[in-house]
Amino acid sequence: MATTNQTRHTPEELLEITDRPMPELVDGQLVKREPMGQRSDAVAARILRLVGYHVDDHQLGLVNGAQGSYQIFPDDPDKVRIPDVSFTSRQRLPQGQVAEGHSRVAPDLVVEVLSPNDKAIDVGVKVREFLSAGVRLIWVANPYVCDIQVYRGDGTFALLRAGDVLDGGEVLPGFRCPVEKIFTF
Repeated sequence: MATTNQTRHTPEELLEITDRPMPELVDGQLVKREPMGQRSDAVAARILRLVGYHVDDHQLGLVNGAQGSYQIFPDDPDKVRIPDVSFTSRQRLPQGQVAEGHSRVAPDLVVEVLSPNDKAIDVGVKVREFLSAGVRLIWVANPYVCDIQVYRGDGTFALLRAGDVLDGGEVLPGFRCPVEKIFTF
C-alpha cells in the first residue's frame, strides 16, 4: 500500500480523480491500487459474475465491482476503501436507493482478491476495518494457492480449499459454489 503524495485529500476530491484503478483514501492520503494482473482479475470477475447472478436471480440487492467505493469507517470518516467485489442487501439500502458517489452504507459482503503486490499486513488491516464498519462476511481469495479465507462478523474464520464449498450463509442465502470453480479456467 503506497501513498501517492503528501497532499491531504477529501472523499469528494477522490470522486473527481480519473485514474484507474481509482485510489483509496486513508488518513487524507491517496493510496494507489496496483493493477491486479490477469489471474487475479479473472478470479475477481468470476466471483463478481457468480455472486451477481445469484443476487439478481433472488432479487437480494446490489453487487459492485472494483469501482464501488465505501466511506463507512467511524474511526476515520474521510477514509474510502474499494473492495474488488461487494454486495449490499436490499434491506441495507436506504429506501432501496443506490448512492451517488461513495456509499455510506456498509456492504454485507466484501471480497478481496489477492494480487502479486499485495502485502498480508495491508490485507489484514482492510479486513479488520471492514469488519469494524459492520461488514458481515469477507472472502479473501488467493489465486496463487487457490484458497479462500472466510471472515465473519461474529469473529469466526474458515480457510477453504479445493473440495470445500464456499457458502453465502445468512448473507447470501442459497449461494453455494465449489472452491475449485472460482479458480479453474
